[in-house]
Amino acid sequence: MGIRGLSILSILVAYFLIVFGGYVASSQSGMGCGPDWPLCNGVLIPVLEGETLIEYAHRVIGALLFVLSAILFLKVKRTETENHVKTTANWMMLLLILQVILGAIVVLLDLPAIVVTIHLLIAMAYFACLLFIWKCQTSSTVSVSNASPLKKHYFILILLLTFTLGFGAYIKHQSYGLACEWLSCSNSFLPLNKAQILQSLHRFFAYASAIYILILTFFAFTKNWSTSIRLRLVLTSLTVLSQIIAGIFTIKTALSIPWAVIHLAIGTALFGIIVESCVTLHFSHTSIKVTNWRSTKFTK
Repeated sequence: MGIRGLSILSILVAYFLIVFGGYVASSQSGMGCGPDWPLCNGVLIPVLEGETLIEYAHRVIGALLFVLSAILFLKVKRTETENHVKTTANWMMLLLILQVILGAIVVLLDLPAIVVTIHLLIAMAYFACLLFIWKCQTSSTVSVSNASPLKKHYFILILLLTFTLGFGAYIKHQSYGLACEWLSCSNSFLPLNKAQILQSLHRFFAYASAIYILILTFFAFTKNWSTSIRLRLVLTSLTVLSQIIAGIFTIKTALSIPWAVIHLAIGTALFGIIVESCVTLHFSHTSIKVTNWRSTKFTK
């Protein structure tokens, strides 16, 4: 299997692992192997039932991803000629190793919220590296320098989504998920305590991301941007709206496991779509001129 195939497989496994990690957290199975790492309840293969089965399955999938990533890293180093791809592969492995270390710390310290949050954010950065390596195998390596202003919009979106995911993870592991109703906090639109402030910040970044995406989509059609960008922005808009709906149902169902997992799954997909679009824009043949909202124009 070549670099392209390995990167696609790694992306799929990484996505599943991130979402499954959300299931582990929602089902409160994070300590299913006890305070042991890399062993599980003191043995290599424990009795596979209940919380232990869930946590152990998460670790097995993580080990599979590590092997896939190591093979991908070696293939990139041996066959890839582009330095930016090799550099990304270096970051991929560095982030993955750090992720493994943090995973151990999470278990040994009994799931501290801040470490779990960092654990998720590093997973997203690793996921972005995989997407970059994959796109380098499927797109032109010609950089479109005059697309910089539009790429900045995508970088802003990535930043907004990172804050959204980070606050969401911290809130979840601090059990602040029900600090507010889906529309207000304690019959007030203003947060009154730490939990409500953090929940409000999570929603602020989520809605800011949604509004930003919808504005970009509006200009994509009114300014007749390229078809590929318009299609991506339509997909992004539908995904972010689905994410908001999933977030509302997560609150309305008192953090039910299915809706909490769906919420994370859509959020991870949204992050992946934004990163893929950003990389595609960077490697596109399309001639793009962007100066401001009013003069933005795409031409073939």
